[in-house]
Amino acid sequence: MTTLSLTAPEKRKRRRNILVLTIVGALIVLAFLISMNTGYIRLSPAEVIRTLFGMGTHNQSLILYDFRLPRIVISILIGAGLAVSGCVMQGVSRNALADPGILGINAGAGLTIMLFISFYPSTAAAPVFLLPVLALIGAGLTAALIYALAYKRHEGLLPTRLLLTGIAVAAAISAATIVLTLKLSPEKYQFVANWMAGSIWGTNWKFVGALFPWIAILLPFVFYKARAMNALNLGESMATGLGVRVEKERLALLAAAVGLAGSCVAVSGGIGFVGLIGPHLARRLVGSKHQILLPASALLGSLLVIVSDTVGRSILQPHEIPTGIVVAVIGAPYFLYLLVNTKS
Repeated sequence: MTTLSLTAPEKRKRRRNILVLTIVGALIVLAFLISMNTGYIRLSPAEVIRTLFGMGTHNQSLILYDFRLPRIVISILIGAGLAVSGCVMQGVSRNALADPGILGINAGAGLTIMLFISFYPSTAAAPVFLLPVLALIGAGLTAALIYALAYKRHEGLLPTRLLLTGIAVAAAISAATIVLTLKLSPEKYQFVANWMAGSIWGTNWKFVGALFPWIAILLPFVFYKARAMNALNLGESMATGLGVRVEKERLALLAAAVGLAGSCVAVSGGIGFVGLIGPHLARRLVGSKHQILLPASALLGSLLVIVSDTVGRSILQPHEIPTGIVVAVIGAPYFLYLLVNTKS
């Protein structure tokens, strides 16, 4: 009887979590369909369906397959990547405010992209598949610097110290980036300004091909490490007692989080707060077990980015609002709310 009384609530919770994931997935599909119909040149739902089945005009096929679909797919990928990256950072550091944007990881990735653009003859001819690698290098070096400054041997990785160190490093990197922009030509400056605002600039299938392998490899790896993340949330001593090699698992997970953030930033620009909002909303909906929290974070991050990108493309037509600005309008107040209500 005791076993039945314990398993019945777990079954109800499991069914509820599956229902939540199904609803979020359905909302992503709905946003996907709306986004295909949204833009300066509008396509009706009937025209979209005809084009998808190969019965559209040449212009309709060009608009849908060459411009909109790659951007929508990239929005979904970077939303999932940034949200899972933030979830990992929050879990490993036990810091509810950890996020690749707030901690300066995105800024470090952006600085390497900025340096490459500054010295490369033409941004249009930049090797697409090299950008995620460069962003990963910048993000990795930044993460290593923050970790070295925030970690104390006898105290471990304190949440408050990690947050303050990340904010300080991000401010320094942002200042260096601004100084570099002063030496750019007007064309490159316009590109960098849009990139820093969080404009999804990689909008063709080559960028999808450059980003997808990173997401396809790192997301399953992080999902596989869900049990280790559950143990790390209990604290270092408890995790060690459960047989978890704390330092090895922490470094592996942080490396995966940095890889996700860096590769996403390479094609999305400086979009912040996705790694903060996605995991927090997921935690409220499905709880704190990472086996379900990580997939929920990925889905909610994708939903947030695709909706923000669609709103940014449609609200001030024919002009666009960068996706990062739309996300920031939502994320900044939410960050302040969390900052006020977080104890440590």
